[in-house]
Amino acid sequence: MRPVPVLMYHHVNPHKGDMITISPEIFDGQMRYLAESGYRTLTLDELASYITGELILEQKAVAITFDDGWLDNYLFAWPVIEKYGIKAAVFVVTDWVEKASEGKSSIPEAVPTHSESKDLVAGGLCSQVILNWEIIAKMAGSGLVNFYSHSRSHPECDSLSPAALTDELAGSRSVIEERLKRPCPYLCWPKGKYSNLAVSAARDAGYKTLFTTKAGVVTAGSDPLAISRIVVKDSIPWFKKRLNIYTGPLLSKLYLLIKKK
Repeated sequence: MRPVPVLMYHHVNPHKGDMITISPEIFDGQMRYLAESGYRTLTLDELASYITGELILEQKAVAITFDDGWLDNYLFAWPVIEKYGIKAAVFVVTDWVEKASEGKSSIPEAVPTHSESKDLVAGGLCSQVILNWEIIAKMAGSGLVNFYSHSRSHPECDSLSPAALTDELAGSRSVIEERLKRPCPYLCWPKGKYSNLAVSAARDAGYKTLFTTKAGVVTAGSDPLAISRIVVKDSIPWFKKRLNIYTGPLLSKLYLLIKKK
């Protein structure tokens, strides 16, 4: 059975060379490659079914995820997702989205860099860089993009108390389910930080599958509480080469083994 790489994106915008950013033309080329090469893009529900063995895949497949819920995901990634009919998931920080949704929504004239975006969030100016509920509802209504939890305030969950974990994890799940009127069984750890206590708190909060920043691929029988992902680089040749490796049963094992050494 073929492994499934879960691709991890953050920003898609014109700041080429910026931290954790893919340029729009490269993102378009990557998604075009998936569409033209016959890759199936899985929803996270489908990925969960693949892990349990309920879903049998006859073709190469990937799952596409975006962390943080940056506004540029709508401005630059969303048109490409629509263009190619790509399925994707976005992990949002609910306190940021709530803040971004206050008052009248507006689209900024210029998209900030990652560093500038973090400063704007820290200053409470989330509406300039974070998706709001109106935009999220529009994207979710397409059936192409689903939204899940990235906590309430983006803390390092490996250092939180049990009470704080409950607030962050159960709190964000509750907000998403209330706002979108659909289940939220998936959580992505902010900054990739978590502990055994955090995992227990996530299970208690009702999450079924937990996404990490650890490098690796998903196979039938993978631990749903520790899903590995692949950080995507701003390159089409890199993308094509890595997908050929990561979707090969033997190649992916050998490559990841060598990479860990």
